[in-house]
Amino acid sequence: MDREAFRQFADLEQRHWWFRGRRGCYVPLLEHVLARDLGRAPRDLLVVDVGCGVGGFLAPLQRFGRVLGLELDEPSIAYCRERGHRETLVARSDALPLPPSSVDLLTLWDVLEHTPDDRVVLRELLATLRPGGHLALSLPAYPWLYANNDRVAHHFRRYTRGEIVGKLREAGFAVRKATYVNVALAPLIVPTVLAIKTVEDVFRIEAGGRTNLSVSPPAPLNAALAAIFSGEQRLLRHVSSPFGHSLFCVARRPASS
Repeated sequence: MDREAFRQFADLEQRHWWFRGRRGCYVPLLEHVLARDLGRAPRDLLVVDVGCGVGGFLAPLQRFGRVLGLELDEPSIAYCRERGHRETLVARSDALPLPPSSVDLLTLWDVLEHTPDDRVVLRELLATLRPGGHLALSLPAYPWLYANNDRVAHHFRRYTRGEIVGKLREAGFAVRKATYVNVALAPLIVPTVLAIKTVEDVFRIEAGGRTNLSVSPPAPLNAALAAIFSGEQRLLRHVSSPFGHSLFCVARRPASS
């Protein structure tokens, strides 16, 4: 990630509506899937947050058990440790420093799109999970939305639901939940991104290190957007959306593997 983008993320991940909204949506939704599969509230798991960034999910994931954070970017790990997250390591997602079949839950929040070969990473994740263990992913949706924000963040790709489900199954996972998210705001976000993308392409505008997080909305609007995004988890527990700005998936290593 560009250093300017890193500074933005470190500054905004506690207050910007997108970061707050995805934590408020993904963690309860994941808890629902885990409780359904395990038949109990998951409180004693070994959780590894792969690509933990500046640590936004490390504290929320502690509701599931002990949490270890892994991140390739050394300044991000230093930042996590400054914030009190001592169990953090510099590591690659395609060569995890963990024994095979040792982890109950792996999470990758907007990480897989940063990897050159996502199939290699998925096979590594499967091998690291205990039989019956779970993998949770969030991903940017739709290749046709690939724009400057993706280039600044060093994304290799965006996904459709069918594509990620196919790759998970190919790697050996059983898919337990796969839905588009950020559904309610997608009708506003998608046309805006396409309009900006068109202007940049037509007029060959260099956006530099600016991203779609470069401008923060006023506090009341910021709070409302976060509430809308996070509130979707109540409905998405029961249905899977066919459209949205992002993707959320939970997959499981088969117990017999």
